[in-house]
Amino acid sequence: MRIGILGLGRIGAFHAETLSGLDAVESLVVTDPFADAAKTAAERFGAEVVDSPEALLAAGVDGIVVAAATDAHPALILAGVEAGVPVFCEKPVAKTMGEGVEVLKAVRDKGVPIQIGYNRRFDTGFVNARAAVLSGELGTLHTVRSTTLDPAPPPAAYIAASGGIFRDCSVHDFDIIRWVTGREVTEVYAVGGNRGAGFIKEAGDADTTGAILTLDDGTIAVVSNSRHNARGYDVRMEIHGFEDSIAVGLEDKLPLRSVEPGVTFPAGTPHDFFMDRFTAAYRAELTAFTEVVAGARPSPCTIEDALEAGWIADACTLSLHEHRPVTIEEVRQA
Repeated sequence: MRIGILGLGRIGAFHAETLSGLDAVESLVVTDPFADAAKTAAERFGAEVVDSPEALLAAGVDGIVVAAATDAHPALILAGVEAGVPVFCEKPVAKTMGEGVEVLKAVRDKGVPIQIGYNRRFDTGFVNARAAVLSGELGTLHTVRSTTLDPAPPPAAYIAASGGIFRDCSVHDFDIIRWVTGREVTEVYAVGGNRGAGFIKEAGDADTTGAILTLDDGTIAVVSNSRHNARGYDVRMEIHGFEDSIAVGLEDKLPLRSVEPGVTFPAGTPHDFFMDRFTAAYRAELTAFTEVVAGARPSPCTIEDALEAGWIADACTLSLHEHRPVTIEEVRQA
């Protein structure tokens, strides 16, 4: 099949490399406002370069991958749908939840599949965790802990436009908690602090946060996030039930150091970047998209899924600012 890529920044170039290695993909068509980025992709992957999204959609593509800036996501999703071309779009659907809801309304009855990029759904550890929960082998759940710690913050300009740590970083934890447990979040309470990079505080954001999520069956989920984790990129989940407990990310590249005597675990070089930690997951995610394009499966992560994680992020943002518990229904109706 022939896949178009819109946006060739860090993640777009990474997707181009991944797609170029998939058996199902015969050719790539790319476009980016920066001509040098498109030229580099053409040289590396033998991609065809066009000068606009319109030209890309007219180039006979079977599916498109939207990796452009967030502000461009709604228009590019809608353009793909109007052309009848399946769309893969990196999260979020839109810069604000209101815009995201409008996109959903516009595409809901069009019959064109849309997949939103939440790669943890394709990581083997998280897949196995979901299977353990759904099989019942853990018994009734009582506690979930989900962690995302970045080794260093992104640039100041990125932070200023990110929408905040809950919408940019924690949202991955919110999505994977929903997916692994099969439950919905009903209420949140969030806290945050600033003990690191000054530009994060200046942007009105927190660099370290914690959130307590209450799920609709009474399970408690604890989410921990930080922009500062000098030992590496740390993504983990613990799931505790009345019959058993399991962990995702408990492996030799875990960026933790044990101070227990005689303990040598973890023994590997810590993960230091999200692309390192989730290389295989990204490949599985885009493989799944080629199956969506081929009509072999439905979207594994819909716009509705992405919006649900977004509502949790909005609730946590409000909770942090107002120092109080916030229900999901409160922000959904706002």
